[in-house]
Amino acid sequence: MKKYRVGVVGALGAVGTEMLKTLEQRDFPIEKIKPLDIPENEGKMIVFRGERVSVEVAREGAFKDLDIALFSAGEAASLKLSPVAAAEGCIVIDNSNAFRMNPAVPLVIPEVNPEDLKWHKKIIANPNCSTIQMLVALKPLHDHFTIRRIVVSTYQAVSGTGIPGMAELESQVRAYTEGKPLDVKVYPHQIAFNAIPHIDVFMENGYSREEMKMVNETHKMLHDDSIAVCPTAVRIPVVRCHSEAINIETEKPISVEEAREILEKAPGVKVMDDLSKNLYPLAADLAGTDYVYVGRIRKDISVENGLNMWVVADNLRKGAALNAVQIAETLIKMNLI
Repeated sequence: MKKYRVGVVGALGAVGTEMLKTLEQRDFPIEKIKPLDIPENEGKMIVFRGERVSVEVAREGAFKDLDIALFSAGEAASLKLSPVAAAEGCIVIDNSNAFRMNPAVPLVIPEVNPEDLKWHKKIIANPNCSTIQMLVALKPLHDHFTIRRIVVSTYQAVSGTGIPGMAELESQVRAYTEGKPLDVKVYPHQIAFNAIPHIDVFMENGYSREEMKMVNETHKMLHDDSIAVCPTAVRIPVVRCHSEAINIETEKPISVEEAREILEKAPGVKVMDDLSKNLYPLAADLAGTDYVYVGRIRKDISVENGLNMWVVADNLRKGAALNAVQIAETLIKMNLI
């Protein structure tokens, strides 16, 4: 089997660390691993497959000896360095928002629209974490019943904001239990013991940018702008795993039994749905796992062709690192690299 030279940009961040771990765990065919980060982190060491590897600076010239670069260093870094990497002959799989809605860049979930990889021009966008888990669960149902409307409320973990978000929750919980003032820096309000209906900046239409990502990315990946999507994104005091309450309305009649049977066979999905045993997906149980978990599948009693479900996935894994690695695996499988 051919092996590839792989770089990880933002290697010391929450998602970059998970990318390295995912590459190792999935035994990705690697000839060389190259961790890349900001100049302040140059020379720091990571361990990959039992060997210590030095972190290098992500800059022009750093991609000439790479086949693939997984980017998770933020939108500004991606806008600056992704075209550089592509010009140096490297395929970029970018985890930021920089290229997601660029019509010349494919936005891909391998279980949803792998065919879009065929028209990539060296840069491929990794979707938003909340959109990924929603569409992995909904695409097989859409294929059978044609979804016309989606209403989704997300309950998103602090790791979606990276290491600073996780640290702020931890420090606030500690301060709260010690009766000390809570330091609020990362989020606009206290996150400990709270729910904040505010993720990213607000747009002119009253929706947050996070919410509009779910609308626009769904349309792009399902190739159908007519699907109505109504999202509400909420940050909650959970470290890992986003949860989503999803309601769909379909063109064709849909039953709970049919939906469950389809989801049980769907790639990347695991059904956890036994109310007699209080079995449904829980963020606390699923951190570090790779699937999109679906439970609480039930008929929407307010409309004729409606269904409700509860969907949970690890936002650092399937919502970011794993999906990026799966894109690279799919490129290899489709002989596109």
